[in-house]
Amino acid sequence: MTKWFNETLYAGFRQSHEIKKILFEGKSKYQKVVVFESARYGRILGLDGVVQCTEGDEFVYHEMLTHLPILAHGKVRDVLIVGGGDGGILEEVLKHKSVRRATMVEIDDVVIDVSKKFLSSICGKAFKDKRTNLVVGDGAAWVRDTEERYDLIIVDRPDPVGPATVLFSAEFYKNCKRVMKPGAILVAQNGVPHMQGPELTDAVKLFQKIWKNSGSYLAVVPTYVCGFMSLTWASDQDLAKASASKSVAARFKKAALKGLRYYNPDIATAAFGLPNFVRKLIPGVKPY
Repeated sequence: MTKWFNETLYAGFRQSHEIKKILFEGKSKYQKVVVFESARYGRILGLDGVVQCTEGDEFVYHEMLTHLPILAHGKVRDVLIVGGGDGGILEEVLKHKSVRRATMVEIDDVVIDVSKKFLSSICGKAFKDKRTNLVVGDGAAWVRDTEERYDLIIVDRPDPVGPATVLFSAEFYKNCKRVMKPGAILVAQNGVPHMQGPELTDAVKLFQKIWKNSGSYLAVVPTYVCGFMSLTWASDQDLAKASASKSVAARFKKAALKGLRYYNPDIATAAFGLPNFVRKLIPGVKPY
């Protein structure tokens, strides 16, 4: 009998992945964790019944949350990753030789352990890199208490339920601002606008109260269903203009990044072109 992983993140809607083999299934202190071989997307990590990443399309999400802000900034040396237990963000960040330290704060050690064991195609050797500072702990508490400062903060969070809820709060964002160097950039995932529009609106409203510039750019991740995924950003500089700068192409060439399957300087510019239904969700931005 065929077994299926049924994701029911949204009321009245379901997506299913055929399970070829379950590699890990258990419960951590925080959530249910499963890794399985799927029929279509390779190995898949699921948390509390929701797909987090797949071997088939993780490159879109991970590349766009790392290379776009790093190359737009131009001088990223110190990076903070909040969440990201699968190691995909960390692996992409460390492709940049200019990065001298990447601190990753993940609350769930079980996610880290199963990712190391079963998702090496996603995390690579990132956890063994000497530039990696792996902290098993609360990301919200980290940005509240640390004395370190960062050029880039990447918030690789799940949906705003359970322990992740705090990562969508005003207090969390204010503390992120506290630990950002001048000109630093924050990027985060904010769901699929077609299904989670209010989440995007609420995030940008909070950003606008804390940072001079903020907004959203888009990427198409097939397993994050219903179209574009919103990647929000906040900074005292304008990330959209910086990402479209001619200098990005030169930085991209100099970085000599290997094996990229989604990001390039053209897509870095195009990603900020928002459809009207997304523009309506962003305070202060009008549709054409």
